[in-house]
Amino acid sequence: MSTRITIGLFVGGKGTRMGGLPKGLLRTPDGSQTLLERLRGQCTRVAPDASIYLVGKTPSYSALDWPELADDPPGIGPLGGLRALLLRALADESQLALAFSCDLPFLDEAAIDALIAPFSGLTRVPVAHGRLQPLAAAYAPKAALAAVDRSLSLGKHALMHVLDLLGAELERVDFDDDRARALSDWDTPEDMQR
Repeated sequence: MSTRITIGLFVGGKGTRMGGLPKGLLRTPDGSQTLLERLRGQCTRVAPDASIYLVGKTPSYSALDWPELADDPPGIGPLGGLRALLLRALADESQLALAFSCDLPFLDEAAIDALIAPFSGLTRVPVAHGRLQPLAAAYAPKAALAAVDRSLSLGKHALMHVLDLLGAELERVDFDDDRARALSDWDTPEDMQR
């Protein structure tokens, strides 16, 4: 039986460190496509039957005419986007919700596949350079939503707090230095030069 997957590409950030540019619309290093187009293509190749949504309604992306999810609740950063994605995944009856930041120019099929196979039923988060990467992760919707709602009830809005609350429901996936490059993001213009 194949695993049903809902994918969220997080576009809700303001891109302030990029001078306000929408990071998902930046061009790939070879200039052939936008970061979002590339990311969507990588996801589609690994999970061709997955539903893919832009998470975080931002006017800069409206011309794409891709399905969007508004943060739920709004105004609390990526946690609101994650909650919206998990609710959508449950409505889609998906076993996994993949959450990816839109500014991952090197995310590849191998990295995505490492998060979803083999299906464990747990939230799987990569560890790169000793740090958990919550916006390049595969979430078990029901358990993750319970952790998100618990975090909100405690007034905590950090994704790392949600990962802490998952406890035994969280599986860490170690990415060595070579594989960790797939998780490098573009937060600043300097990142684009590396």
